[in-house]
Amino acid sequence: MRPFLSRNKGIFWIWTIAVLVLVSCATSPTGQRQLILLSDNEITRMGITAYDEVKQKTPASSDPGTTAYVNCVADAITREVPSRSKWELTLFDDEAVNAFALPGGKIGVYTGLLKVANDQNQLAAVIGHEIAHVIADHGNARISAAFAAQSGMQLAQMMAGTASPEKAQLLGLLGLGAQIGILLPYGRGQESEADILGLQYMAKAGFNPMASILLWQNMGKKSGGQPPEFLSTHPAHQTRINDLKNAMPKAQQLFNQAKSQGKIPQCR
Repeated sequence: MRPFLSRNKGIFWIWTIAVLVLVSCATSPTGQRQLILLSDNEITRMGITAYDEVKQKTPASSDPGTTAYVNCVADAITREVPSRSKWELTLFDDEAVNAFALPGGKIGVYTGLLKVANDQNQLAAVIGHEIAHVIADHGNARISAAFAAQSGMQLAQMMAGTASPEKAQLLGLLGLGAQIGILLPYGRGQESEADILGLQYMAKAGFNPMASILLWQNMGKKSGGQPPEFLSTHPAHQTRINDLKNAMPKAQQLFNQAKSQGKIPQCR
């Protein structure tokens, strides 16, 4: 009897996952189809939990001027994005050339990034890109795909539990790969979507979208031959620069509209 029960249990999970896949497909902001299994509340709780863990491990910057500057850039962009969350940003005192955004409206920027993103426009390119991953629900899509591949995975227990390889993988899928030492880069389609959306967000906020190309070009030049941590999960391939150039006409139009509306950020 046991083999029969085991087979039945396996068939049950196969059918369960198949039904979930059929009913849980969603469309991203640019029209890409993706599997979304977690509710907004669930993915928000996970993002907040992950953010709190990073804050416990990494000190925040004590420089009020620099913190205000980074918040100025982020605030201008978040005003232009569709979100049900109130955004919160922490500037972490760490030399890592890195930034992230998480479900629940949580943004982290590392002071090391400010040595590479030379001005408000280049910083806006990074923050816009990271926020775009959240708006497009990329973290949810990646976790949902992992859940579908591993039937019965207890996501909530993993997030609430102590450190483990499974929890590290979950955090990496959520968008904290570099922070936990496990590099789980977004797929090319997700990266491209975040590039295009981020370009539009920064342009709508009044930041010059051309700075995005300068940022990716400068990233490699200023890294001393070694790719910075940010690039380990966000590769600055020529393909990416070409995609940005192709999307530039629409972004430039949005930028001009923003200026005509008086949206001229002065973040310093």
